[in-house]
Amino acid sequence: MFGRIGPFELILILCIALVVFGPSKLPQVGRSLGEAIQEFKKGSSQVKKELNSITEDTIEDDKNA
Repeated sequence: MFGRIGPFELILILCIALVVFGPSKLPQVGRSLGEAIQEFKKGSSQVKKELNSITEDTIEDDKNA
């Protein structure tokens, strides 16, 4: 149930956003939200790579010991 947005929920969210931000600001808000999501994905990818690197180094050290 969580994490899935159906068509009704999406329309409801868009209507609320339209009322809150207005039609003139809505594209700017959408663009900013898209950029924020992209930065979040970049950051989480970098953290994942770093954790994988640390894990691989630890496994190699254990094998050599």
